[in-house]
Amino acid sequence: MHRAHRGGLALALALATAAAHAGAIDTLQSFVRDVKSGHAEFTQTVTSPDGKKKRVSQGSFDFQRPNRFRFDYAKPYEQTIVGDGQKVWLYDADLEQVTVRPMSQAVGATPAALLAGGTLDKDFELKNAAPADGLEWVDAKPRQKDGQFQLVRVGFKGNALAVLEIIDSFGQRSRLEFSGYTANAPIAAQRFQFTPPKGADVIEQ
Repeated sequence: MHRAHRGGLALALALATAAAHAGAIDTLQSFVRDVKSGHAEFTQTVTSPDGKKKRVSQGSFDFQRPNRFRFDYAKPYEQTIVGDGQKVWLYDADLEQVTVRPMSQAVGATPAALLAGGTLDKDFELKNAAPADGLEWVDAKPRQKDGQFQLVRVGFKGNALAVLEIIDSFGQRSRLEFSGYTANAPIAAQRFQFTPPKGADVIEQ
């Protein structure tokens, strides 16, 4: 009876763990399917492949499906990235430079597609990851083998988007920790429009 009890407990724990893992993918799929817009503040930490160098920046993030998003980096350098559904604009205030490219080239299997796009299963292979840091995790591997990202990891606290980790093709790791996340927040359409500032150099790619 004692062995049977222990075996039953182990099975119950295994099933509970499996259910938690399934829930992480379900949460991500629900996020893509049901959350039409969102707003959050973020802190981004970029770590070099050897783990010795780190850069920290802060800003805000807005998105509206399909394929409209905006990252405003405020500290330490001002930078804006806007996806308007047709093009992606990157503005570097210090350089007074705007880089613009077609949405089809700039999104694809990227973190922006994961958060603001609608083709999750088409662009990514999803795998359950072990819970860590009090979060449920999903690993999303781009199906495009020639992209600039190796892996994107998404962490949820309950149903709320909490962390986005990106490992690029050089092994550099970017971790965005979100706070004040609001799902289906009303966002003005102007947030996803971008007009290059007067005097800025515009580079078409």
